[in-house]
Order: sequence, then structure tokens, then C-alpha cells
Amino acid sequence: MELRPYQWEVIMPALEGKNIIIWLPTGAGKTRAAAYVAKRHLETVDRAKVVVLVNRVHLVTQHGEEFRRMLDGRWSMVTLSGDMGSRAGFGHLARSHDLLICTAELLQTAMTSPEEEEHVELTAFSLLVVDECHHTHKDTVYNVILSRYLEHKLQRAPSLPQVLGLTASPGTGGASKLDGAINHILQLCANLDTWCIMSPQSSCSQLHEYNQQPCKQYDICHRRSQDPFGDLLKKLMDQVHDRLDMPELSRDFGMQIYEQQMVDLSRDAAENGLQERRVYALHLRRYNDALLIHDTVRAVDALATLQDFYNRERTTKTQVLYAERWLLALFDDNKNALAHLATHGPENPKLEVLERILQEQFGKPNSPRGIIFTRTRQSAHSLLLWLQQQPGLQMVDIKAQMLIGSRNSGQRAHMTQRNQQEVIQKFRIGILNLLVSTSVAEEGMDIPHCNVVVRYGLLTNEISMVQARGRARASQSVYSFVAAEGSRELRRELINEGLETLMEQAVAAVQKMDQAEYQAKIRELQRAALTKRAAQAAQREARRQQFPAEHVQLLCINCMVAVGYGSDLRKVEGTHHVNVNPNFSIYYTVSQEPVVIDRVFKDWKPGGAIHCRNCGEDWGLQMIYRTEKLPVLRVRSMLLHTPRGRIQAKKWSRVPFPVPDFNFLQHCAQNLSDLSLG
Repeated sequence: MELRPYQWEVIMPALEGKNIIIWLPTGAGKTRAAAYVAKRHLETVDRAKVVVLVNRVHLVTQHGEEFRRMLDGRWSMVTLSGDMGSRAGFGHLARSHDLLICTAELLQTAMTSPEEEEHVELTAFSLLVVDECHHTHKDTVYNVILSRYLEHKLQRAPSLPQVLGLTASPGTGGASKLDGAINHILQLCANLDTWCIMSPQSSCSQLHEYNQQPCKQYDICHRRSQDPFGDLLKKLMDQVHDRLDMPELSRDFGMQIYEQQMVDLSRDAAENGLQERRVYALHLRRYNDALLIHDTVRAVDALATLQDFYNRERTTKTQVLYAERWLLALFDDNKNALAHLATHGPENPKLEVLERILQEQFGKPNSPRGIIFTRTRQSAHSLLLWLQQQPGLQMVDIKAQMLIGSRNSGQRAHMTQRNQQEVIQKFRIGILNLLVSTSVAEEGMDIPHCNVVVRYGLLTNEISMVQARGRARASQSVYSFVAAEGSRELRRELINEGLETLMEQAVAAVQKMDQAEYQAKIRELQRAALTKRAAQAAQREARRQQFPAEHVQLLCINCMVAVGYGSDLRKVEGTHHVNVNPNFSIYYTVSQEPVVIDRVFKDWKPGGAIHCRNCGEDWGLQMIYRTEKLPVLRVRSMLLHTPRGRIQAKKWSRVPFPVPDFNFLQHCAQNLSDLSLG
């Protein structure tokens, strides 16, 4: 486990106990360098305790392997993530082990937990390692944890952990000029209380020798000369717009900006009680999704998503508005024409280019391994299906699988964390040689033999570009960017190259700053950040106290039927909002099949999905909490009728009334009282 010269150079201040950010390219061994710092820390610091934070579940296992090799069994270590199932409390495990590797969410939850077995203070640790630390900004979990660190620092807490940040891509923070990029780097350093940001200076030549970048190629295709399928979708959207009779709305069909316009229209319509307008907006968004899928993969995939949506509408909705009947008829009248155009129309030019790349790379005898990065779970699923069905790819030895996120986002089915681990392991040992992945595989995944990375029609920032490129670890690797000529995606990738250079210039400028000037700037930024966070917390609290909970009615977002009050709600584990009013059960139905969640929770398990009894709208799921069955409500399924009008909240944390925590014993006592009175 010997370190390379450039690794020694960047860790020296950390070995002296200073807070630093290590900035090294992907594949240059940041994790090994951090593991060595942790080992030395455990050897030299009295009552040392180390916590390593990661932002992706699969990195818990991967980093565990690296740290375990470095520690050589001399210290007790535990790895924790949300899918670990039944286990001792986080606080207990922290107290009984020398080193923890966990997702940041677990540490944040433990810091706020009132239970002794779960609770842990940040000051319990002597070294805090933050992987992919460029995520320490705004309201990310990393920054919530580090803000607590800064509060402790301001209060002159006697024992604060040393901080070690790791990143390959600090980014520019959206800045396009050097001053703005420098300010972004300084803010990142302030958030992590960094003494300096370290990158190789005297050992650059060794770094380039060990860390060779892949060869980048732009694989640009022509635009479709004809698009009868897309034209028909747009014609149907035009007809819906004519029904809406809102000429001020743009008709930039197939664009992200149009999707946001429909989200806003849907929310405004709900808040104003305009049910039919809301329905039109929801269906237009589905058509827009189909156009985006059509642009990315095949027309048959776009049509399949539309068909799935309309099938669900028919099977779940028990009350249908006139607008919904018209929309269902519109799709039915045109689905045969769409099906014909989907199967007989021209091939997507981007897919033709992708097929050529895969034939060229996987037709070689050197056992290639690659990743195709795409934007959405839907496009990942569709690309995998295309790979399996494409005759021209049957002659090359492609063994592909999909890798997508584990969070249940409402967008296409998610992967379980266990499935993620299995897919990554099969790719690592060569059972699979091609992954079709969303951004979940961009950061941290270490596959030394991966030598082909394709970014397929992606519109992202410079951080994503740097991270995805870094997955190509093998020598003589290829990094391909596939896009249509003149597209926004192509323009953005070219901009990203300039921003990467700007990022490097900004880091160099910060490294050259006078130490006294740098420290003064860091202190100023930290004070400003804490003041801003305190003001935001006060605003949130004021918003929560805006109305008494009993004065806020809960309405079904779809049929507007009143189903309860804010005072019926309680919080479970600080996030899940349940309705504890026993009379609420008359308003919903429960499916027989339980909802699948790839986690084992301490006090509850999921039951069936719940739907509005009146109209069939999906409201969330049933929670089986010990012996009680409680409905967990999705915030976007509820409209809030306040004394000042209706509100559709984006998050439960932003509702304008207080919601107390769920007390199981109190709830049981109340139920017994109600029964005795009955």
C-alpha cells in the first residue's frame, strides 16, 4: 500500500492535522491517500475516531475495501448504508468502532435523532473525511453537516474533528469569469473550513505518468431530415393547446423549458381550482416526455411510455373529468397512426452513431469494458432494450445491464441498492462488459479495466463531464461525446471544456493567495454563511407558524375533495407525514400488494399503495408502524386550503403550519380512549 510521490505531496498538511481539500484527477488514488491519512491519524491521535462520508451507496462498499486494506485489521471498522437491514443504532456503532464509512444521510439523521442508541454528535469524531466534497454547497446533506461543524467552531467547541475533503472537480459554481470561479472555490474551502486546497506541484510529472487521460472524440450526427412521428406528437399537443385557449403559453415542444412551464401551469391551476386546466397541463407534460425520449432513443420507446400512462389513467381513475375523456379519446384516435410511424419511420441518427462506436470498440480483441451515460432512467431502460434488440450488435460480444438510482422518484422503476451492488460487482469482474447508466455511476466508481465511456446526448455541467470522463481508467481509453450537429448538448460540452480550464485557473489563484488574506476571506465567508443559514431557519420557522394546523384543510389534488386537516398530520422519523385521524380511512383505498422499498426500517415496513376513494389519485403508501397501519401522504398529492387561499407545497417541510412528531404511545392511548368512549 505504498503511496506515490504526488500522493505524499498532497497529504503532508493533513498528516500535520490541518484541514485540507485534496484535488486530484479521477483514478489518481484520492481514496488510498485518504485511507493512509486515516491510518496515521488512528496511530498518532489519542482516542481517535474517524468517519468517512460518501454520497452514493455503492461507494460505501468500495471505500470499505480500500480502507480495510490500509488498516490491515489493526482497528475496528464498520460500513453503513440505508439498505443494511436490521442493525444496532448508529450512535452505538460509532462509539464501539474506530472508523465508520457511511452515507452522509445516515450521519445527518443520527445527529438529529433523540434516541441515545442512534444519536451521535459531530464532536465525537476526530477526523471527518468528505468524499466528492464539491457537493458541500447550498442545502446538500454535506453542507448541513459542515454547517453544524462551523456552528461548533463559532461557539469555540473544545474538540472539533479534522476535515479532509476529496474531489476531482471543484467546479466553477456556474461562473463564467475568473473572479466568480475564484469566489466559488473560496466558498467551498470556507464550507469545509479548509486551511488549503492541495494538488501536486513538484510531482506533476509523476501524476501524468500514472494518470493518463482518455482520448476524447466528438461523434456528431446529422439531424433528422424528416420526423413524421415527432410531427404527429406536436400536432396533438397543438390541439391540446387550442383547448387550453392560453395563447401566451410557448409551444417549445420537446424542450426542458417547456416541461417546467407545464409544471408551473399545473401548480397554478390546482391552486386556483381549475381542474381541467391542470389535467391538460399534466397530459402535455407526458407528450413532452415522449418527445424527449423520441429525441434520445426510438419512437417505439416514446410511444410505449405514452401508452403506459394512458393505461394507468384508465385503470386507476374512478372519476373522469370531461377534459380527461377528451384527452383519452384524442390518444385513442391517433395511437394506431403513431404506432405505424414509430415502426416505419427513420432511425434516430444518434443511435446509428452509437451503434458504430460500439461495433468499433467491442469488435476489438482486447476485452473492452464500457459505460454509456444517459440522462434519465427511462432512456437507460430504452437504450438497454435497443442494445438487446439491435441485429447489428449481435455479432459483437456485448453483455450489458442497466445501472440507475435507488431512490423512488416517481420516474420509472428504481433499482434496489442490492441490485446496484450486484451489477457493479459483475461489471468489475467482467461478467458484464457494458453498463447503461444515469449519473449514479459518474462519481467515484473505480473499475480499472473500463476503457470506453460514451456520454450520450447529455446536457450537463463541467463537473459531470470531468467525473464521467474519469470512469475510463484503462490505458488508451476512449471518451466519446454523442450529439446532433448544432444541438444545445454539443454547445454545452464545448463550454464545459472552457469551464474546466477556468476551474483549474481559479484553484491555482486560490493556492497562490497570501495565507493571511486567504484566512481572512475564509472567516468572512463562514460568518456570512452562518448568518444566512440562521436567517433561512428563522424564515422556515415563521412559515411553519403562518397558520394554526386545524385551519388548513387537506384536499385531493385531483378531485379537490376535502379529506382532512393539517392537525391530523404527524411526522415519522422527521420525514414521513402520516394522517393519524382514524376517520381518514374512509377517504382512501389500499392495494393488496405492498410497495417495494429496498430498506429495512427500525420501527415500520411498507404496506400497499393508497389511492383517493373518490377519483383514484395516487396518494402514497400505507405504513405498518409496529402494530398500527398509518397512511403516509405524498405532498404533491395534497392541495392545502389555507385561510388565504390554496397552496400546492413542493415539500412537507415547506407547509405553512406546524406538524408535530409522531408519538406511538400517545397514539395508542388515544385509540384506546376513543374505543372506550365508543
